[in-house]
Amino acid sequence: MKFSLTLLLFFITQLTFAQLPKGFVYAQDSLPDLKVELRYCYDNNFVGEQIDGYVNEVVITTAQTVEALKKVQADLKVDGFTLKVFDAYRPQRAVNHFVRWAKQVNDTMMKTQYYPKVNKRNLFKEGYIASKSRHSSGSTLDVTIVNLETGEELDMGSPYDFFGPESWVSNTNLTKKQIANRQRLQKVMLKNGFRNYSQEWWHFTLKNEPLKNQYFDFLVE
Repeated sequence: MKFSLTLLLFFITQLTFAQLPKGFVYAQDSLPDLKVELRYCYDNNFVGEQIDGYVNEVVITTAQTVEALKKVQADLKVDGFTLKVFDAYRPQRAVNHFVRWAKQVNDTMMKTQYYPKVNKRNLFKEGYIASKSRHSSGSTLDVTIVNLETGEELDMGSPYDFFGPESWVSNTNLTKKQIANRQRLQKVMLKNGFRNYSQEWWHFTLKNEPLKNQYFDFLVE
């Protein structure tokens, strides 16, 4: 039996979407202005290598998270800004990769850039590394704000994934502009249904997340 080109494309589309478990979506399909820089797809991260489970730079979240992000984007675009996503859904195998790395206390290749003042032995105790992550439930994101036209990031006073008090939400040892930029991010995310994490200015989880305490391990692809 011969298939038409239209029918063949339909089946290919269905197979593509079937890769995601029920409740998950590709955020970029609904948010074309979203900027994306998935650090864990490459070696520009605190481990210094591509992280297990990251195949392509695609933002995967729960459907409810995307709906909340639409409201965030609408607010930001009024002033000429948009979100940049550093991480969203994170496979459990990636979390396991972080745990293995953290236990290798002599591997400090990226210490100067990402955790200069934190003893690697204390990463678990101080809450920077854990065996489970809210990211694996699909409703947590790491984000910043960028200029919609130029893609330039707002100055938040510390880089993404920087381990230390400099990245805490409560940090006030910043310039007025950096404080204002952080407040802009916190305000727009909290207003539209997210809660923050006190030690990372970039980290937000959807309130009433639909798959809470369910930790998935499918690939980011």
